Formats: sequence, structure tokens, C-alpha cells
Amino acid sequence: MPTPERTSLDQIVAAAREILESEGLARLTMQAVADRVGVRAPSLYKRVRSRDDLIGLVTEATILDLGARLQALDGNADARADLASLARAFRAFAHERPAGYRLIFGWGPDAGQPRQDAFASAVAPLLRIAEKLAGPEHALSAARTITAWANGFVSMELAGAFKLGGSVDDAFEYGIAHLAAAFNRSELV
Repeated sequence: MPTPERTSLDQIVAAAREILESEGLARLTMQAVADRVGVRAPSLYKRVRSRDDLIGLVTEATILDLGARLQALDGNADARADLASLARAFRAFAHERPAGYRLIFGWGPDAGQPRQDAFASAVAPLLRIAEKLAGPEHALSAARTITAWANGFVSMELAGAFKLGGSVDDAFEYGIAHLAAAFNRSELV
């Protein structure tokens, strides 16, 4: 088995993310990660203090992954187009990494929370788009509204809660268009 020095923290976190997605949070154990990276479980404690800390690192890596994807979409002159791209990328990410997505939005343990600057980095593109749509004085409120709508929609979708028929994709696009239209800076209170 490799020595801990040959097993980086990045490899440990990547293995933990894979386990989370394939086997679920309950099976994300130090032993499972050790088996995946090819070391003995006690060796992991040289890199990660506890399972809670490991979950925090996984959550942070997932947030940074999502943030990098969103960062790449920001920059069009049309804020509504940026919002649509961002919302679609957010949804695609949630479908690609549903267990990680749930950790980001607090479906995991409270212990081992990621650093605040990871959150700030990830939401920066949304805040810029929200500012373009709603103005600087309403950017944070607009970003929270967008996040609440997108998280609610995607969470319901992942839970299989849309049972009335019709196209969920069309409903998502409808929501994006109407949400973007709602942020008309000249009409905000």
C-alpha cells in the first residue's frame, strides 16, 4: 500500500467525492476512502482529522467545482442570457453530482462546514448577474431569490416530486425566463 506521503489530500477528497456519488453519504467512511486510495484507514488521519472534516472538504470541493463552472458562464452583455446559462449549468451540475449538490445545500451534517470564502467564490458570478439584472442595491436579494427558486426547482426534480405530467424541462425554461423578466431595475421597490 502507498504511504500517506504518496496519497495527497486532493486524491483523498476526489475518492471521497466518488464514494459519495456512487454509494451515498452513509457509506462515505474513512475506511472506504482508505480502500479507494490504497492506504490503511489510520493513515488518512495524517491528512484529515475526522469524517466530519472529510465531509467538509468534500462539500468545499463540490462548491468550488460548481463555482468554477458558473464562473465560465458569466460575461455576456445580456444579463438574461447569463442568468439562463447559469441556471442551466446549476441544474446540470445537480444532476451530475446529486449527493454533492445536497451537501452544498445543507442536507449533510453540520460539522465540518467549508470555508466561507469557498461560498463567496462560487456565488460571485451569480452576484454579478444579479447586479446587472436588479442593480447594485438589490443584487444580494436578487441572487438569493434566484438561488431559492433554482434550488427549490432542482431539489423537487431530484426528489421526483413533479408528478403532474408535462415537460419538466419546459417548466424550468419558463421559470428562468419569468424570473429574469421579474428583475426589471426600473420597477424595483
